[in-house]
Amino acid sequence: MKPTDIKNPEYFHKVVDCQYACPAHTPVPEYIRLIAQQKYSEAYMVNWESNVFPGILGRTCDRPCEPACRRGRVEEEPVAICRLKRVAADNKDDVKRFMPKGPFEPNGKKVALVGAGPAALTVARDLAPLGYELHIFDEQKGGGGFMRSQIPSFRLPESVLEEEVNYILDLGVVKHFNHYVKSLEALLAEGYDAIFVGSGAPRGRDLDIPGRKEADAHVHIGINWLANVAFEHTSKIGRRVIVLGGGNTAMDCCRTARRLGGEEVKVIVRSPFAEMKASPWEKEDAIHEDIPIIDNHVPKSFVVENGVLKGMMFEKVHAVYENGKRKLVPTGEAEVFYPADDVLVAIGQENSFPWIERGIGIDFDKWDMPVVNEVTFASTNPKVFFGGDAAFGPKNVITAVAHGHQAAVSIHRYCMGEDINQRPAPHVNLYSQKMGIHEWSYDSEVVVDKRYAVPHADKTLTLTNRKKEVELGFDLPTGFKEAERCLNCDVQTVFTESKCIECDACMDICPTSCITFMPNMETEAEIRQHTKVLASNTTQDLYVSAPLATTRVMVKDEDVCLHCGLCAERCPTSAWDMQKFLYKVTKAEGACC
Repeated sequence: MKPTDIKNPEYFHKVVDCQYACPAHTPVPEYIRLIAQQKYSEAYMVNWESNVFPGILGRTCDRPCEPACRRGRVEEEPVAICRLKRVAADNKDDVKRFMPKGPFEPNGKKVALVGAGPAALTVARDLAPLGYELHIFDEQKGGGGFMRSQIPSFRLPESVLEEEVNYILDLGVVKHFNHYVKSLEALLAEGYDAIFVGSGAPRGRDLDIPGRKEADAHVHIGINWLANVAFEHTSKIGRRVIVLGGGNTAMDCCRTARRLGGEEVKVIVRSPFAEMKASPWEKEDAIHEDIPIIDNHVPKSFVVENGVLKGMMFEKVHAVYENGKRKLVPTGEAEVFYPADDVLVAIGQENSFPWIERGIGIDFDKWDMPVVNEVTFASTNPKVFFGGDAAFGPKNVITAVAHGHQAAVSIHRYCMGEDINQRPAPHVNLYSQKMGIHEWSYDSEVVVDKRYAVPHADKTLTLTNRKKEVELGFDLPTGFKEAERCLNCDVQTVFTESKCIECDACMDICPTSCITFMPNMETEAEIRQHTKVLASNTTQDLYVSAPLATTRVMVKDEDVCLHCGLCAERCPTSAWDMQKFLYKVTKAEGACC
């Protein structure tokens, strides 16, 4: 094999598993170290630069970073990355002093943002300091998009939402709230230099089964019902409630129903419990609030008597797997009846673009979705860009933020007359952490520490007040201890071949046997079979050195390295060094020459 090119910024980026898994590529270990140092404002700003909404995401993020966490491969429980984000948000001081301050020098360009959700707000945050005149349109009373209308207050207090949305709106964005955009063609005619569409996936899927029309008065589309609750148009629900669906929206619906008078609330889902789309912690919270989740039941009909909804009939199924695909097969048992006064349908969301005319240069695919470039987020109309759920369907807040950053880069390059397909390189630093012969500028000790639980408010209080926040967050001592569980995966083991005397000391002291000195081989697959411990995870790379004096090569399995620094401490010639790697995705400010 050829030596590993560690100068490629994506090599060490991939080793920082949590950051690599984050759609916005937040430098997770960097802000966790700052939390451990009680630098909460600085930790907040590291987050704000990447994910824009630290307080919101510290409560509601889908946490794609946590399954990737290296600590989870050591002790099964990853670092509580998401909840540590909240520690920074809850304990910061005045962070506006670190943020861009307007008014900004105008650059003569005007951009419209349709929808005030996380994607559009991210675009605004990135473009405002560059002098753009930004106009944001939303049919709601304020910014936030589905974060405002669909995430219940017991998960996301309105005060947190308002604070973080206003950080962006206060940059000089022109607000057009309570304003539904009826025509994109008309908006284009107003002379905007570019338009960003971040209108979300606003239509909930319905269920077309017998009895649906007759039961209409007591069957509610989940996302619409949550919005009605958020805007206080709905304040009660029947005593017996069925929630259909197995995603996070279904969990929000059932928990909200408990707070609005639902005494017997059930979630009934087609799939097996383990395969529900809802996050594991969302399911746990629902169960903690005495909400049973009944799996493997397919809805067959609504039961209506004399115009009154009585309940629903379900068919029992079980999962059968063929060629990696799941089929739900009826068990042959009799259909089951569950009583209900109201039914909430939370079986998915769809995009809806009735306001985008089909003759203005925007192509739509067979699913009636706009054709959007997955890198530039440009549509087939060069002035119109998409992001968030409006681009590729329903995802989550952090994915919408990532889309917003990249769309802002494209809009800036487009408005400056540059090629939007030429993407700017990330900002990368790699520098030694050595403070002495055997001392590092970070805490490198690896200890066994189980994940700390986030405390919850008593459910006798939270179930009587839909605005009472359930999770209380870590206190500072617990936040420090949880931060110390981070293995500092951004501090890389960097090897210098010319200094190595092949004493094998590093190989002997490595606690996970991730280092092997061996003859070079033709393929990676061969090398993986001959490492000291079988390097079986092919999703993570091998670090292979250039040939050493004996013609052997050093091979390190990045998958199981703990970044403990013992190899560098033990090496008599300093062939190993611990170097902190900082990777920052380029934003719009660095997108043009």
